[in-house]
Amino acid sequence: MEFLKSGIKTVLGGAEPGQQPSAAETVEKLVDRVYSSTLLEDRRDACRALKALSRKYRIEVGAQGMPPLVQVLQNDGQDAEIISYALDTLCNVVTSEEFDEEADNPTVSVNVGEQFTEMFIKTPEHVTLVMGYLDEYDFRVRRAAIQLITSLISNKTRELQDLVLVSPMGVSKLMDLLTDSREVIRNDVLLLLIELTKGNSNIQKIVAFENAFDRLFEIVREEGCSDGGIVVEDCLILLLNLLKNNSSNQQFFKEGSYIQRLAPMFQLTQDAEEAGWSPQKVSNFHCLLQVVRALVTPSNQQQVVTACQRVMQKSRLLHALCEILMSSGVPADILTETINAVAEVVRGDRDNQDELGRVMAPSSPPRPAIVVLLMSMINEKQLLALRCAVLYCFECFLYRNADGQRAVVQTLLPSSASDVSALSTGQLLCTGLFSTDALANWFSAVALMHTLVENVALKEELLRVLLATPGGQRPITLLEQCTNLMQQERYRLQSKVGLLMLLSLWLAHCPGAVKALLETQGTMAYLTAQLCSNEHDEREFLVQGMCAFLMGLCIQFNDNSLPGQKREDISQLIIKRIGQESFCSKLAEVSRHEAYSRACKQAQIRAKSAGELLLDYEYCKLYKGLEALIAKLVTGFDVDGIELTELTLSSEASALVSQYKGIIRGMDAQIQALQQSSKELEHENAELKEKLGEEQSLKAQLSDQNTLLKAQLGASAGQQVVQAVQGAEATTAANQEELNAARYQANMYFAENIRLTKELETLRQQLSAEKLRADAAHESLAATQKDQEDLLELLADQEAKLTRYEEAVATAPFPAPNQTPSGPAAAAPPPPEEQCQSPIPSGTASR
Repeated sequence: MEFLKSGIKTVLGGAEPGQQPSAAETVEKLVDRVYSSTLLEDRRDACRALKALSRKYRIEVGAQGMPPLVQVLQNDGQDAEIISYALDTLCNVVTSEEFDEEADNPTVSVNVGEQFTEMFIKTPEHVTLVMGYLDEYDFRVRRAAIQLITSLISNKTRELQDLVLVSPMGVSKLMDLLTDSREVIRNDVLLLLIELTKGNSNIQKIVAFENAFDRLFEIVREEGCSDGGIVVEDCLILLLNLLKNNSSNQQFFKEGSYIQRLAPMFQLTQDAEEAGWSPQKVSNFHCLLQVVRALVTPSNQQQVVTACQRVMQKSRLLHALCEILMSSGVPADILTETINAVAEVVRGDRDNQDELGRVMAPSSPPRPAIVVLLMSMINEKQLLALRCAVLYCFECFLYRNADGQRAVVQTLLPSSASDVSALSTGQLLCTGLFSTDALANWFSAVALMHTLVENVALKEELLRVLLATPGGQRPITLLEQCTNLMQQERYRLQSKVGLLMLLSLWLAHCPGAVKALLETQGTMAYLTAQLCSNEHDEREFLVQGMCAFLMGLCIQFNDNSLPGQKREDISQLIIKRIGQESFCSKLAEVSRHEAYSRACKQAQIRAKSAGELLLDYEYCKLYKGLEALIAKLVTGFDVDGIELTELTLSSEASALVSQYKGIIRGMDAQIQALQQSSKELEHENAELKEKLGEEQSLKAQLSDQNTLLKAQLGASAGQQVVQAVQGAEATTAANQEELNAARYQANMYFAENIRLTKELETLRQQLSAEKLRADAAHESLAATQKDQEDLLELLADQEAKLTRYEEAVATAPFPAPNQTPSGPAAAAPPPPEEQCQSPIPSGTASR
């Protein structure tokens, strides 16, 4: 500090006795010195002093010093020292970091760095000016420029991304710096690229095109892979930025055989297991697992996910992940993320699901890995995140896996009880379902629910499951036991929510399950009492809505085989005891709850606390598909339990129907024409994709040429050292010119790629517009049908009036001379098809 004071005094000269200049005055004099001094040394000293003051008096230096510092960057580029001072000062001014020196300064606001960033980038040329100093090889200048750009991007990410994109060869310059032999420069560039690639798919594609994947894997290997330091973590974070939500880069990553280079990083050696898990290794491994999940997350395009899953199985990456699952000494958070990664690698892929099903835990006796995982799920001593991960893994194991679902149900059927001592998945789920731990109840109910998803046959099979009762009484069915538990007061709310989800998915599209539920004593009385009670808690509102949904399923999928429990009987119960309006309002409570919006977003279960575990993704999907149908069904009955939707058509109405059929046929022709147009657009889309593939192939060739030119440039530089007197400088300049030309051409092709992508998107929008027009035609058809129904009602009214008029004429006191008899006796019997109309079957109504 004394040196700093003496340095500033040297620049400004001594102050008058008794007067101490303020910070603003000091900065003002230094700024004036930068502006007015003709000697480079004076300007350099002033910039050095401004840099020293910028940490404590950031506002004063930023407010007054930004224009002269930019002037220095513009005019004094030949002096590396003054340029480094100017860049360092600007970096101190715009950084979001709070310095220790300014902790006691009350005038510094939290976002002062962001405000100065906004001032600096108002002139886009400032960013271009700083980007130009990346070409300067001097360590101080290059590193200061990198750090300044990093601070600017951190504060104004979107604006800086746009400016870097339009900067000449901006991204290419940054990628070249990854090959800098000085590790400090390379590591700073990694941090810059992490900030630059956040949420910008165009920059992510350019960075990937600039051979980023190869370079990042090289750095990771040089630094020791998962056992390396913080640099490995930075590389993996950048890799994650490039892959997450970017289907183009994901496809490039898969086709470039980079998944195969990931697999060895997950192999745990004996030495590594004995060395333990350092905090940095935990961080590195966590990033590695997130990279895997970025490739196979369910939100990605399905074809990309499927292709990556197959490569992960063939490269034995899945095998390595399963080995980690069964290893000892793995930290809990790594084990949790590994379970999530395995879940998404096997989700919907039968080969991968079968491989997971064959994994055995090294226990005595050996047990399947699925069984060991389920044991952790129902163990209340395990961490919540781990238990959620196991449930997610089990759900993914059963997703579109009918054989896996059947195997779980088979373990519950009486014929499979040959080995009573062996634990099975079904036994574990029943143990958790009847446990005293509410979370175990919920987890087990949801897991058992997923064994029935999209599998009506197994719903019928599960009705055969019998449970032993104490005291030698007759066994009861699993459905009956679930219904009894739901009615018990001691059963907690979270447990009831789990059972209601299980029962709802069980009953959907399964009349046999509906019949079994209605035969259970007290079920309808309990559901009715729940819907009639006045609750004031949101969670209780949710239970009421789920009870209403379950009761609606008993109407929708009722085969009318039980006397007194038919569709019209339950509907009449709702009308008289609950009320149609009240029922529909309570039914809608499910979609109003916060847990519903959380569960609908993604299949993975995420919860910060146990109380957040309420609804499951598959249940929400079922509710979303049937809620409106149930509400319409319940409101379609009158007080006598008769469906109001039944209509009888007269002959005149039949003729009108025929007329409307002609209109409908015309609309069908229009729809077919639109579909043909859609096919043509799809054909054009395929041609554009083929053209885009050719462009990408050309880009790959240019990339190879670029690499060759770089190698030639390196060889030329070596020759310059040996044969400096032979004019190698001209050769190097020529090579550099060729390299720049190749890069320019590559960027032109990338721009053409972006243009073609936009053109493809335009065609997709046109296709969507055509589909919207087709939907509009369907809506017009629906409106026509509604008009038809109204007209039929009007015709029915007219026919009734005509009948009454004829009866009045028939009973008139002075009938016409040749009047024929009229009245009921003379009326011709209606055709058989008009005498009665059978109600629509429940299955048809559901469709």
